[in-house]
Amino acid sequence: MSEYSDDYEDGNALAGPLGELFAVDVTTATSRCTGCGRSGPVAGLRVYTHAPGLVARCPGCEQVMLRLVRGPDAAWLDLSGTASLRVSLPAG
Repeated sequence: MSEYSDDYEDGNALAGPLGELFAVDVTTATSRCTGCGRSGPVAGLRVYTHAPGLVARCPGCEQVMLRLVRGPDAAWLDLSGTASLRVSLPAG
């Protein structure tokens, strides 16, 4: 049984906030967890919105993979729980 609440959203909740920082849709990127090594789309992460900012956890082991906090004039992105982030680029 998980020690974390089942009250989360999927990684698509990150689309708007990450869209402010990146020119590509990061929710389609493939992320790899530092905890269990699971790979999958950012949209498949479990996003908790009840903190100051967004916390995205691995659906496999619940490792925190991403933290995003936005202030009025800056954003802080912590990917320390993400071993890699593969972003597909448009052809051309």
